[in-house]
Amino acid sequence: MSLCFKSFNYPSNINCCLNKHTSQSQGKKNPALLRLLSSTFSPAEGSNDPADSNTSPLSNISSLDRTFSIQQDSSIGIIGGVSATSSLNFAKKLVKLNLEEEASGPPFVLCSDPSLSKEFLYLERSSSAFLSGKTQGLHTDHSLLVENLRRKRVFLENSGVCCTVMPCHILHSWHEEIKEGCSVPFLNVGECVAKELKEAKLRPLEAGSGSPPRIGVLATNGSLVARFYQAKLENEGFEVILPDKAAVEHTVIPAVEALKRKDFEGAQNLFRIALQVLLVRAVNRVILASDELQELLPTDDPLWGKCINPMDALARSSIKYAQSARSGGN
Repeated sequence: MSLCFKSFNYPSNINCCLNKHTSQSQGKKNPALLRLLSSTFSPAEGSNDPADSNTSPLSNISSLDRTFSIQQDSSIGIIGGVSATSSLNFAKKLVKLNLEEEASGPPFVLCSDPSLSKEFLYLERSSSAFLSGKTQGLHTDHSLLVENLRRKRVFLENSGVCCTVMPCHILHSWHEEIKEGCSVPFLNVGECVAKELKEAKLRPLEAGSGSPPRIGVLATNGSLVARFYQAKLENEGFEVILPDKAAVEHTVIPAVEALKRKDFEGAQNLFRIALQVLLVRAVNRVILASDELQELLPTDDPLWGKCINPMDALARSSIKYAQSARSGGN
């Protein structure tokens, strides 16, 4: 397997990373392709006009499409979220999952914008956003964000990907708007999780209750993230249980804060309490809708078996699309 990453100049400081697998017969990276991409996404030579840097990359996408999509017709497009680390972790998931079945991981194109971190990091990691209701303003004025992400989506589509994914919980709040006009499947993490849970044929834990299976959702931001998952799961017939504001304030958020202080024991104890609050309500599984929550328990902990990382489901679904495209399926 050959991995080749390259950073390019792109509007809003976007770092575009290329993962291109070459066949065993080639066994080499493609420097000509990298030089082409590097020049394609640089501002016009001699130009200091910001407008040039914002428009020239998209105007050159057609030339990229002619050279790049031929080799990338089964690749996965990844729109990075608020954390570059989480985007790269998702790319690692793709490679790891595919290595279980094939000799190499799937080709992918990763487009990560550091400016998103400055705008949304406090929503994902700060208790003040959840507790003070500051997230409401983002619902009323997010047209620039949506347009920014649409441009990234168009870039990925024109690079020849077979599907696009966005491994970021919070950005899925605007998934439908970002998706508008897309030419390839734009996978929704909530739908991927709901589909896998549906296929698992879970039974209600309360015998004779007549209620559907219950799924808990834990997130550091309830107004945007948790309710996004709630809508997708309820659409598939599940009953969704969310912790109340007090439970999040006194368990989930302090657990994340303890983790930042490297108080791992304190973080784990608080997180276990948060899980138990949901488990005593007879939930079958608990969706961990925040990257920080993935770090709070060892994988051999019995409680971890009740937890779901939504990005695992998104990775599995994208792998299936890539495999289908490679074999000529739809």
